[in-house]
Amino acid sequence: MMSISNLDELIAMALREDIGDGDHSTLACIPPSATGSAKMVAKQDGIVCGLEVAARVFEAVDSALVVSYMKQDGDAVAKGDLLMTIEGHTASILTAERTALNYLQRMSGIATETHRMVQMLDGLHTCLLDTRKTTPNMRLLEKYAVKCGGGTNHRIGLYDMVMLKDNHIDFAGGIAAAIDRTHAYLEAHHKQLRIEIEVRNLDELDEVLQHGGVDRIMLDNFDVATLREAVGRIAHRYETEASGGITEATLRQYAETGVDFISVGALTHHIKSMDISLVKK
Repeated sequence: MMSISNLDELIAMALREDIGDGDHSTLACIPPSATGSAKMVAKQDGIVCGLEVAARVFEAVDSALVVSYMKQDGDAVAKGDLLMTIEGHTASILTAERTALNYLQRMSGIATETHRMVQMLDGLHTCLLDTRKTTPNMRLLEKYAVKCGGGTNHRIGLYDMVMLKDNHIDFAGGIAAAIDRTHAYLEAHHKQLRIEIEVRNLDELDEVLQHGGVDRIMLDNFDVATLREAVGRIAHRYETEASGGITEATLRQYAETGVDFISVGALTHHIKSMDISLVKK
């Protein structure tokens, strides 16, 4: 899976949040010496994601637990499919259960929704992008889930790409000023970052096309007809991205304009978790 340097720290924080001074429900009725086995089962069709994260949760609670995978991240699963088994101390399994499921269910929900929307673009060259609209401290996991569902990651954060949005442009004093200042900044700091700029109408697009100096143009809140006109004006000189106001009902219409990317914040911030359960084996 994706290498996430602070994953163990995130898991430790999540477990502290859940366990507090003790899992008193389990401590009250499960003998410390009791052992057993449990299984993770899909309760709906979808794309599973987060199995390795869930396994790390179990291992963080009790390194003696034995986790076995029946599926891998990115696999299509059906209702009733066995995803993984966990064997060892019963108390440890029960204490880790909810945190492991929280990661697994949310990441699988993101992967499932992404896969469903990617299928809507079948036969077209347009790529489906995620955004920075992610759960704090969960961004890399959620973006990994997007990839497992067949989507494409946009920039990870503020540091790996320049995106000049409407507020940047307005505060900088206009499109040309924002672009020129960006190039001066990157040169002064010896950084090689791609530059994307947002435009809100065809007049702003024409200004960008006249000035140049960017790698991608984001066409924000354009209707389908205007987007088609904009893509035609750009004529493959720059990468194109559509964003804002795009729903499932209109996704394919937008893609059929020839735009290179469509970014959908809902992939990570408006997701229903996949139904997965842990039961005694």
